Amino acid sequence: MTTANLRPVALWNADVRWEERDDGSILVWQNDPLADHPEKISDRIDHWASVAPDRVWMASRGIGEVEWRRVTYGELRETVRSIGQCLLDLGLSVDRPLVILSENSIEHALMALGAQYVGIASAAIAPAYSLVSEGFEKLKGVRDQITPGAVFVDDANAFDRAIAAVFPDETLIAVTGGELTFDKVARTPVTDAVDAANAAITPDHVAKFMFTSGTTGNPKAVIQTHGMLASNIEQTTDCYAFARDEPPIILDWAPWNHVAAGNLIFNFAIWNGGTLHLDAGRPTKAMIGETIRNLREVQTNWYWNVPAGFEMIMAEMEKDPDFGRTFFEKMKIMYYAGAAMGQHTWDELKEASVRATGEEILLATGLGATETAPFALFQTEPQANPGNIGVPAKGIVLKLVPTEGKMEARVKGPNVTPGYWRDDKLTAEAFDDEGFYKLGDALRFAVPGDPAKGFFFDGRVAENFKLGTGTWVSVGALRAKLTDALGGLARDVVLVGEGHDSLGALLVPFRPAMERVVPGGDGMSDAELYAHPALRQAISEKLAAYNSHATGSSMRILAVMILETPLDMDKGEVTDKGSVNQRAVLRERPDLAQALYTDDARVIR
Repeated sequence: MTTANLRPVALWNADVRWEERDDGSILVWQNDPLADHPEKISDRIDHWASVAPDRVWMASRGIGEVEWRRVTYGELRETVRSIGQCLLDLGLSVDRPLVILSENSIEHALMALGAQYVGIASAAIAPAYSLVSEGFEKLKGVRDQITPGAVFVDDANAFDRAIAAVFPDETLIAVTGGELTFDKVARTPVTDAVDAANAAITPDHVAKFMFTSGTTGNPKAVIQTHGMLASNIEQTTDCYAFARDEPPIILDWAPWNHVAAGNLIFNFAIWNGGTLHLDAGRPTKAMIGETIRNLREVQTNWYWNVPAGFEMIMAEMEKDPDFGRTFFEKMKIMYYAGAAMGQHTWDELKEASVRATGEEILLATGLGATETAPFALFQTEPQANPGNIGVPAKGIVLKLVPTEGKMEARVKGPNVTPGYWRDDKLTAEAFDDEGFYKLGDALRFAVPGDPAKGFFFDGRVAENFKLGTGTWVSVGALRAKLTDALGGLARDVVLVGEGHDSLGALLVPFRPAMERVVPGGDGMSDAELYAHPALRQAISEKLAAYNSHATGSSMRILAVMILETPLDMDKGEVTDKGSVNQRAVLRERPDLAQALYTDDARVIR
């Protein structure tokens, strides 16, 4: 572990208070109130267009392209007002919103903000629902819940099957191939109706809908109000206080149909007059090269990625130290989400920053949900280990409720959704009798009895199960421990053992790491790689090392198996962002779960 000095960065100074109730529940909050702030995101568009019209708001380029296409704040305001006028003319509203099917793009962003500017709701939908799904069932569920009035896509030809099957009667707006072109929409002459519509927006008005992953059925339409978005990004900026004086420079690939990218990253740039660069790369073997190419040119000061993405970036730094110096030179803070980070990744990333700059750069994570817009808890104190999700943001009250030996997390604050669109029953079930939203997560104290030191994720309440011996298994915490112990060979694990006397696990493979332990592995098929004796031996050794320190049947993993068939998004096993749903995998693959308790040749012990 490094002992270098931490790079200084302006962040919040959290004055955490708490109260323990007679029923065993605990309330935790920050003593200082959230500062006064604008009521809607469009106020910040107007602000930056006025004070810094030539500053770049968003930049984009495709894979292999040399030049960045850039849009300034002045151009942003002018264009969203024209788009807003067109959408008003089309009769769109909260009840007839705009649906966006395409991936991230400048046009996608402008359409969403154009709708928001005039009080029309929009919803960005996972492109896979249109491009990968065969029956379009989830897309039909989205349509039936929010009854859209128009659909936007970048390329109408790419989405023609989905549009014909699900949206045959809605107005189609497209950059190419649509009945109404984006260029025409973006040049609509603006009338006083735009200013009137913008002025009529209140914090309680719906700004957009965001859909949860739908891993237990159809996606749920989570209401995102203008007040939610504004208060949450003020909470975020309060935490990352440096951004008030140093506009954030961001490079990001994550899809805007997910709340972390679609709200937090997207709005953080606008709120603070920063620049968001759209990364055409991805944290995959085939596409990480594009991310690294972009990071050589875009020196970010606030960077997010999934743990696997950081591992790939560090692998490039080992080959090219100059890239490491470029990556870390202006960095103020890094954070991760989407999966648990292994200790080895945590340590290596910190050490890489010290080698490149002589300083350790803060690495952290937090906790949030689509229903919290999402920023809810965050950690800003240096940690020796990954996983501490920190303390509540200003304005949020965290309630911890004793549940089956765990502390279930619930939250209340201005950034919490009022509920689910047109579903009173689901809304009522999501809140307790004091109005706290039930996250469904369990937390445990980082330091017992001291909420100010933060918390660790302790599993999804609904995922935990009992062994045949009656012993409870804390699924979330154990998945993180086992994934870490496997040293990057598995991107995630699914625990098996309900009703059995011992635990097993299905491993979600991470090919780049597996290839490194098998000679010539990069040229093998999945089946050849996963069956290779060198890989099986490496997994067996790491499993044995893990079990040598595990205590009790609820911690020891006696058998594992590599998932040879990719997880299926249509079946709810995984979201398009890569989050694995434990119960859905077990529901869809009972034969593999049972095979762990047999002499099946695929089992590794």
